[in-house]
Amino acid sequence: MPLDDAPGPDPIDMAIGARIRLRRKSLNLTQAALAARIGVTFQQVQKYERGANRVSGSTLVAVARALDTSVGWLVGEEAAGGGEAEALLQSLAAPGALELLQAFAEIDRASARQALIALAREMGRED
Repeated sequence: MPLDDAPGPDPIDMAIGARIRLRRKSLNLTQAALAARIGVTFQQVQKYERGANRVSGSTLVAVARALDTSVGWLVGEEAAGGGEAEALLQSLAAPGALELLQAFAEIDRASARQALIALAREMGRED
């Protein structure tokens, strides 16, 4: 089947975009800051992160340099831990996941952390 007939973004492009977003957020970089480092607009970075636009080879190398990582990591070839680690990475790439994790780490009381976990699990079941 030709790529043009595929509905929606390619899963590989989405996975690369998720890794770009995760690494950018872990470095506390804005989309605009990353865009300036690689010579594109912040809107283009948004499209890369969503997987809406495919990242070219030369841009992928520029992104890896700007994010102080390797192309292999961005494309998922340097993933440690197999499928479980990849699933965790995808979860952390969801919008707001890193912020939630950072806020969670600042909660001192174990009972409050457990209550937040229970709330999140319950909210996840509401679908």
